[in-house]
Amino acid sequence: MAVSVLPMTVAHIAAIAALEEQCFSTPWSAAALTEELDNPHAVFLAAADGERVLGYAGMHHVGDEGYIDNVAVAPEARRRGVARRLMAELEAYGREHALYRLTLEVRASNAAAIALYAGAGYVCDGVRPNFYRKPTEDAAIYSLYL
Repeated sequence: MAVSVLPMTVAHIAAIAALEEQCFSTPWSAAALTEELDNPHAVFLAAADGERVLGYAGMHHVGDEGYIDNVAVAPEARRRGVARRLMAELEAYGREHALYRLTLEVRASNAAAIALYAGAGYVCDGVRPNFYRKPTEDAAIYSLYL
């Protein structure tokens, strides 16, 4: 599978919004995703196989920190390195822009995502109790110190 990772554009919004609906209980809307196109503090990437969006990742950076908002991969494209590629691109962006660390929250029960983050060198900084809704669940906080 030849996957390209490129900046999110308006052409990706519908597919990414559909992916949000498929992957998250409180998905970002197409309008919210579109707003990020003009946000100077946002880095949103799409992973595509030709015209088909397989995944995406979004991050906001303020000062010397990056906060990874979402990483989502279509179910049929999981376990093929798509999320790993997206994370590597965010890390490269962080290094290029002299960020001190990247941080994210993940559902405490999401073993696959936690394995991905730990494998990429992220460490668990703590837990935010009852952070998520639908269903209510703790968030594990992970950081990668660059």
